[in-house]
Amino acid sequence: MAVRATVSRFPIDSDALEASGLPWGLTVTPFASKDETGIGPAYGSNGHTLPRCENCYAYFNTYCELDQWAWTCSLCGTLNGLPSDAIARYSYPHDSIPEMSSSFVDLELPLDGSEEEMTQARPVYLAAIDLSSSEEFLELTKSALLAALEALSPGSLFGLATFSHKIGLYNVQGPIPVVKNVFIPPDAESKLPLELEDAMPLLQFLAPVETCKDRIAAALETLRPITSWERSSGAAQGIDGVLMGGRGFGTAMEALFNYLGSEFGNTFALARVFAFISGPPDYGRGQLDTSRYGEQYASKRVDADRALLPEQTPFYKDLATIAVQSGVCVDLFAVTNEYTDLASLKFLSIESGGSLFLYSSTDDSTLPQDMFRMLNRPYAFNCVLRLRTSTEFKPLHSYGHFFPDPQYENLQHIICCDSYATYAYDFDFANNTGFSRHSREPPVVQIAFQYTVVVPPEGLQNSELPSSNRGKHLLQRRLRIRTMQFETAQNINEIYDSVDPEVVLSLLVHKVILVSLEDGVREGRALLHDWLVILTAQYNDAYNLVQYKNGNKSMSSQIDITFSQCPQLEPLPRLVFALLRNPLLRFHEEGVHPDYRIYLQCLFSVLEPSSLHCGIYPSLTSYSTPDKQAYPRHSLSRAALITSGSPIFFLDAYTTLIVFYTSTADPSLPFPPPQDCLLRKNINMVKQGRSITPKLMFIREGKDDATAFENYLIEEQDVDGSGFASARGFVSFLDDVSQSVAEYMK
Repeated sequence: MAVRATVSRFPIDSDALEASGLPWGLTVTPFASKDETGIGPAYGSNGHTLPRCENCYAYFNTYCELDQWAWTCSLCGTLNGLPSDAIARYSYPHDSIPEMSSSFVDLELPLDGSEEEMTQARPVYLAAIDLSSSEEFLELTKSALLAALEALSPGSLFGLATFSHKIGLYNVQGPIPVVKNVFIPPDAESKLPLELEDAMPLLQFLAPVETCKDRIAAALETLRPITSWERSSGAAQGIDGVLMGGRGFGTAMEALFNYLGSEFGNTFALARVFAFISGPPDYGRGQLDTSRYGEQYASKRVDADRALLPEQTPFYKDLATIAVQSGVCVDLFAVTNEYTDLASLKFLSIESGGSLFLYSSTDDSTLPQDMFRMLNRPYAFNCVLRLRTSTEFKPLHSYGHFFPDPQYENLQHIICCDSYATYAYDFDFANNTGFSRHSREPPVVQIAFQYTVVVPPEGLQNSELPSSNRGKHLLQRRLRIRTMQFETAQNINEIYDSVDPEVVLSLLVHKVILVSLEDGVREGRALLHDWLVILTAQYNDAYNLVQYKNGNKSMSSQIDITFSQCPQLEPLPRLVFALLRNPLLRFHEEGVHPDYRIYLQCLFSVLEPSSLHCGIYPSLTSYSTPDKQAYPRHSLSRAALITSGSPIFFLDAYTTLIVFYTSTADPSLPFPPPQDCLLRKNINMVKQGRSITPKLMFIREGKDDATAFENYLIEEQDVDGSGFASARGFVSFLDDVSQSVAEYMK
């Protein structure tokens, strides 16, 4: 569980918080195996016996004062009696007891119900494939699913379904694959004429992977796109006999969730549905009107970004609720360059704990690698995340892909969580008093994460199990707790010196995404600009950098816009500029596809701070040869390339990696760089640490099209996106901010 705060020294009260101009909060990556310094938790069992505070329900931890019979809560100060079993346990040497030896613990919990529940853990996977598509789309999907079959653990169950104007269910447990079709009614109101369970019993549909892998592969080979003839006989005839689509995605998903839901808690504890889609749903329930994406927005000065960001129907949000109730997590893979309205579809994945992937073409798609990577990493499910604080302050907002508990405040449910998924909170003071300057009780944050993992048979000692359970997957419920103490800052300089700019960026991105979803991209940009102006003014005020003189014309020339007195704040203007140049906040007129914007919103709102930094302001490194690094970091400008004089550059933009050889590079340097060189080793290390597979490109200046690389040199681009490079990009942005700060300070 990695936790990073925007400031490691907390402001003493609300006045100090306001004077700083900074967001106050933290990010947490709950299922990360180590903390942010690389240290793992102390493991143990009997998490249900861990003492809890009678007043605030916080868990006992190393910061609590312990007497022989009682303990004082480190969060609220309540004195609690110790139960007799804890008195006996805590009389042993402390280093043998996890909660006494570490403030970061991971304890096993007993499962609810009988031992039988432990056998209900077979992982279930279902692929739903769009046949209203092309041969290329199906070839890509097949290769992705073949990669997935290699990553699935033995004992898993796999189901293959297709959708178009009908739903196809495959039984691969016999010698040849058998498909049963259920036709989808064309209108948006009608239900299926037949329950899927009646077409094919679920346990015939779900095949054991270890015995049926070859037959699943054979069934995949039989998939073909539906022909226009099939479509015209099955799909609706529109006006004057014009063909009306045939992608019944909404009806198919609803039916599949209900189909799986009948065995939730019986055959499986979590089912993952991989939905492959090649265009917008245009048939049956959940049809989407894609005509709202058209030329009219670009010409009428309507805020297209505002028009295209909200969902057009609650159907998929409601469908996500059915998925959750059925124990289903949905990963959505959209392979399309046409407008598919991911603004409406995204809820299916993000609210069920899944991921959203977008590939604009089948040619260089990383779908098979993403699929393999996703299934190869550990994940927890049925998770509950709770953040508690000491009494002087409280969590204000929470951000991330979870759904809040309807009953309890600050309690979040996460259906499925991998080791990368990150959530954010911001804080406010609970009263006007703040923290006492002379108190011995520092601010405390405690994060509790309860989760379930499926342990494959090889992960258990066989002697631990009754003989009937050997060779089966078992469920394990665990409780992970991290308790952290923070210092308070005695003055504003201490706050500024303790800033973590990457976490500040994380909170800004979350806030800006929310504002742009509600009020449009323009409002999101305005919020960001105003925030930087206020922060710069507060900083200049705090350091007394501006001399107030009557009618002083040169006030803006005195303003320190680069935070030269405070190294921790120095990166922020560049990060804000880069965020304004990012497709997340660029205007529709600049050619930002609304589906790509939604994809970035979904991706950026789960990244941990360092990855997000890389996605917003890519890192640029130079090499004098493929085996020798020259400089570890450059600014993103053509001037930086020229002045460094290095022949090779490596750009890491999180989703894209580019190796760039300049036109002045010695022709004897090997291109592309050889597999055993330092540059390749660094590239491979970067790729291994990613949640998605980055696209790798090699470009030689003067021989290849260098546009992809040059587009990342943002510091010479105009912030408002005329899109044309000008020598004044970042510099003129700083001038504008400086003028705004001068007006604000007057």
